[in-house]
Amino acid sequence: MVYRIHFTVQDLARTRVAETAMPLHELELAARALQSRNQPARFDAWRHRARAQLSAQARMALALIPAVGSSPNFLSPTESGTAGELLEQVCGTPRERIRADMLETAQHRPSLPAWTRHLADDATLLAELCTGLSHLHATLLAPHWAQFTEHLAVDRTLRLQHVLSGGVEQLLTLANPRWMRWNPPVLEIRMVNGADRDLHLEGQGLLLLPSMFGTRAIVTDGRPVSVSYPAFQNQHPNEITAHASMPGYGRSCSVSTLLGRTRTVVLSVIAEHQGCSTKELADRAAIAAASASEHATVLREAGLIRSLRHRNSVLHSLTPLGRALLNTSGELSTERLPGRRRV
Repeated sequence: MVYRIHFTVQDLARTRVAETAMPLHELELAARALQSRNQPARFDAWRHRARAQLSAQARMALALIPAVGSSPNFLSPTESGTAGELLEQVCGTPRERIRADMLETAQHRPSLPAWTRHLADDATLLAELCTGLSHLHATLLAPHWAQFTEHLAVDRTLRLQHVLSGGVEQLLTLANPRWMRWNPPVLEIRMVNGADRDLHLEGQGLLLLPSMFGTRAIVTDGRPVSVSYPAFQNQHPNEITAHASMPGYGRSCSVSTLLGRTRTVVLSVIAEHQGCSTKELADRAAIAAASASEHATVLREAGLIRSLRHRNSVLHSLTPLGRALLNTSGELSTERLPGRRRV
């Protein structure tokens, strides 16, 4: 079955990629991935750790967010902000909105738990659900959030490059070719839940949401309509849910002394230009492409940067460890190397 999103000229002009991550929307996708069996190499270690930590309230929240199927829209607003701010917004959802969302969800999922029928009128029940969402966030997302936002920033850079080189057509064509097909002027999305629907954007445009936990395309029918897609689908499976180690630093040190002048410049360039390619890195650091690649390899093996391959390019971004090293030493300089030629 296919979800068909119809575009006008105005919709194409207003289609964009989200500037920042949407914590509660990403939490919904993480909750779905937790209950799914898809992509075991990528997620099973994370699933095993997370399931062992779930509280009763967290399991209550999971009952409303299935691996496949409808969930109440008010639980996962497609908005930026801190998780705490958005959770407060969910807790303050008007009763009428909760009642309408739950009725719509029940139409597609008749087997919802009995307690959900009282959610709109029972403030204590709603508070418990919000606590469950908070527990889910702390378990599923919070330990990895800095790493996720770095990956999302790099992915957004890639999508903007698509727009620059091939316009919105290339953006829609390459965003998620496994699940989405651009058949002008319609974006066709393959749906695993059997949905078959036509949706007309009517000039409001489309918001594309890169996701770390999205394993397919998820359509959120709001204003604007949004479609999530897996960010960097070809990256190494363990990079997403690996534990990030962050050693403490007892005293300030010189990065130049530790890494050498050239490598420090390379690291600083990546810090200021997240998602830069090896060619861009070489140009900004005023070194040869081969040298830039060699230095990036050393920094990556040291855990200071991540490198993600996309087709014929390798895009580099700073890790939390790399940023901590620069911040601790106070060194952040991308000036060209004095007296050096490109070698």
